[in-house]
Formats: sequence, C-alpha cells, structure tokens
Amino acid sequence: MFQEEGSSSVTSSPLQMFPMMSLPPSLTMSPYPWLKDLKPEERGLYLIHLLVTCSNHVSQGSFENANIALDQISHLASPNGDTMQRIASYFSEALADRILRTWPGIYKAFRSTKISFLSEEILVRKMFSDFLPFMKVASVIANQAIIEAMEGEKMVHLIDLNAADPTQWRALIQDLRARPEGPPHLRITGIHHRKEVLDHMARILTQEAEKLDLPFQFNPIVCKLENLEFENLRVKTGEALAISSFTQLHTLLAPNNDPRNGSHLQREMLDKDNESGSSSPPLSSSARIDSFISGLWGLCPKIMVVTEQDSDHNGKGLMERLSGALYFYAALFDCLESSLPRESLERLKMEKMVLGEEIKNIIACEGVERKERHEKLEKWSQRFDFCGFANVPLSYYAMLQAKRLMQGFNCEGYNIKDENGCVVICWQDRPLFSVSAWRYRR
Repeated sequence: MFQEEGSSSVTSSPLQMFPMMSLPPSLTMSPYPWLKDLKPEERGLYLIHLLVTCSNHVSQGSFENANIALDQISHLASPNGDTMQRIASYFSEALADRILRTWPGIYKAFRSTKISFLSEEILVRKMFSDFLPFMKVASVIANQAIIEAMEGEKMVHLIDLNAADPTQWRALIQDLRARPEGPPHLRITGIHHRKEVLDHMARILTQEAEKLDLPFQFNPIVCKLENLEFENLRVKTGEALAISSFTQLHTLLAPNNDPRNGSHLQREMLDKDNESGSSSPPLSSSARIDSFISGLWGLCPKIMVVTEQDSDHNGKGLMERLSGALYFYAALFDCLESSLPRESLERLKMEKMVLGEEIKNIIACEGVERKERHEKLEKWSQRFDFCGFANVPLSYYAMLQAKRLMQGFNCEGYNIKDENGCVVICWQDRPLFSVSAWRYRR
C-alpha cells in the first residue's frame, strides 16, 4: 500500500476501503500489546482506520467509544515518527479538541493560559515558504501576471489582502524598476490585523524603493479582512489597480451571524454530522463572500491574482471533511518528509504551528470559528464569474518561471499543471494550491 518508505498511504490508496475493516475484540483492552507487532505498512493503514472510526463516533456523539479509539491511536501515533504517525497525531488532537468544545467550561479552562507569539508564528510561516516551493511559485506567477497587466501604466496601486511578508513585493519593485519604459509610481495598500506587521512591511518596502529610486507609497490598513471597509482603500482615478489574495478568501466562506455558545455548538456539531447527504452544495452560500467579491469587482481591478488551497474542506459533515483533509495534508506531510529529517526542529514547528493548526480548525470548529474552508479551483472560478470577473489566462512565461523555480528545489515530486489558463501546483498527482488571475468585466 505504501509506494515508498516514508510516503503516506493516504495519498496512494482509496480511503473508502478503511471503514470496511473491523476492529478486533481487544479494542476495549489496554495496553494493547499486539499493536507493537504491527509492521509500518499495517500501522499506517490501522491508524487511518482508527481515525475514521473515531471521527464516526464523534459525529454520533459517542464520546466513550471515541475515547477508546483515541487511546489506541496514542499508542501508535507520534509527532516525531513517519508520515502517517505524524498525521495521526494532529488529526487525533483535532478530534479530541472537537469533543472538548462540547463542554465550553472545560475547553476554556484548558486554553486559559495559552500564549501565542506573533514573531514566532511569522518566522515559522517563513520557514514553510523557504522549505517548500508553493508560496514562492505562487508569488512568481502572481508577480508576472501583475507586470504583464501593468505594462505601460504610470500609476499602479496594489492591494494586498494579507500583507504579512514583504518578500514578494520587494521582487515586484525590482521588476517594475527594470521595465523598458521606466518604473511607475507604485502605491501598495496592505491589510493586516496587526499594526507591527504592517510597520515592518512599510519599512522594508520603502527602503527597497528608495534604493532603486522608484516612487513609492505604502498605505497600511489595520483590520481583519472580514471587517474591511472598501472606502478605506482609497482607490484614485487614473490608477491601474491590482489585487493580490494569498490564501485569504476561503476565510470569508463562513455563514454570517452564527451564535457561539456551548449548548448551541454541541447541537450544531451533532446535527451537521448526522445530516443525510452531507456533501456541500455546488457553491457555499455565504452572503459575506459574495458581498466581498462584489466589492472587489466594484473597484474595477485591471488584474486580481488569487492563490488558494486546491481542496474541498468546506463540507457540512465531519466525515466528509476528514476524508478530504487526510488526503490533502498527507501530501503536505510527505513534502516535508522529502525535505527535512524526522528529527528536524524546523519541521516539527511547521507541522504543529502551520499544518496542525489548520487541521484542528477544519476538524474541530464549526460556524464562524471555522476559517479553513478550502475549496477547489472550479468553485472559485464559478464564484468569480458570477460576481462579474473575467478570467485572465496566465502566460507561458509565467509558467516557465514557475517551473524553473520548482526545479531549484531538487525534488521530483513537485509539478505544475495548466488548468484552463490557471495553474495548479501539485505533489505527485495531488493538487495542493491553485493560482488564478481575473479582471473586471463590464
């Protein structure tokens, strides 16, 4: 079932077969001495089966049985083990977190002393970008699309919907400075909920622009994306507008005005999981995302580049989301397995603070708290088209640059596919991220 040592069985085998496996009678026994005799391939398959079984118990509100499955998983999983052991650690943590949320008092008490450090979060996300090619490839494609769309323009306004890292825009400033017709006046509006992040962006980009003698202005907007007031973007007449959204729009797919209280949440979790036909509709119904994209359309952008996770993690039911997420994150964990040794501290931090937190949000959360609502490129294309955008096919030169950058990572597992003028970045044959470009259509 495993294709090679260290690769995950989730990426190479049909998940549908696992629920058919039966648990042994010793499920209720402890400490499960027979588990130690499982070979790595058997252990990987059994971990998947246990995760599916546990998820089913959680969906039905059978927390005692879920606890038994989680206990068995704890004897097999490890955040320092092989790919499947590491994945199982984070999915089991997410399932346990979902159970705890049904008792809000206990859940809040467990989290009351939690401390998060913004500087470390930013550093770990930069590690993720450095060790894996997805962010850099998407940035190269986006910059090339912006350069091509802004050819000949003298006043360029770029709106970054998640202004967290100046690296991409430093490269864009350099590209604009090298234009045969000379550089334009560049204004970047950066949106982020932390002022210190925007201050850092402004300082780095201003220094780069001054060094290259490029007319530049940075306009910071401190707010969460869902609270953005479009008039604060201050788009001026005569500016050619570009918009960049990097894995942000899916956070706006949550339903509006969802109450958050313990008893409601417990009922919601069980009701959603027990719905017949839990597959999601063709397009998620959210007035928030429709209104937001329509607002972007109203700005009349010459180019809008959107990068999103290319997977469907926005289903109503837990079982549906677990199935899709297992495939998707198994591929990402395989990527890290191919790049870093198992004992790497950097790898452990990326898996816990980036991938693990996403997994927890997909599995444990509902309503407005569930932000990681990833959807496939096809759904985003339908949504943009409905809101008045026209697709801008990405150029051959953008694809060429992306492929050259990908080759620099020295790993045969990565590849890029053209999908109706958009780009899908894959690990093996598993789509992971999509990059698409759009323009205002009258």
